[in-house]
Amino acid sequence: MKKIGIIICNRYHTCAGGKCLRSLRNREGAFARYRDEDVELVGYTTCGGCPGGNVEYAPAEMKRNGAEVIHLATGLVVGYPPCPRLQAFCDFIPAKYGLEVVVGTHPIPQNYFTTHGELGTWQSARWQQLIEGVVTDRETRQAYD
Repeated sequence: MKKIGIIICNRYHTCAGGKCLRSLRNREGAFARYRDEDVELVGYTTCGGCPGGNVEYAPAEMKRNGAEVIHLATGLVVGYPPCPRLQAFCDFIPAKYGLEVVVGTHPIPQNYFTTHGELGTWQSARWQQLIEGVVTDRETRQAYD
């Protein structure tokens, strides 16, 4: 069984996790990688707000609960602006805790896909790599609007 933790952007701190949990259950978006595995969610929290102070400590608790992978929620990518510390989180968590980091949870909703496409937010090769697990077909993106 794969044990995971999810860290969301603090600007969505009131989010009940519906899209993340639905995509985990349906193995969509970044959770498609677990299509043939059982998964247990062992932690869910915010980054703590800019500059992401909770990212320094939350992975430790998740690891104590058995986490092997930390998912940085799709909200860190689709919010405007996208999290400016995303790369730092991707670097810090494996270095400090030895945990794999995956960018994304649920598929990018179509409305965000359209807006960021018009803005050119994700045109760089690095952004394309970061969002590859949460870019899905249009029908799936619309289902997450």
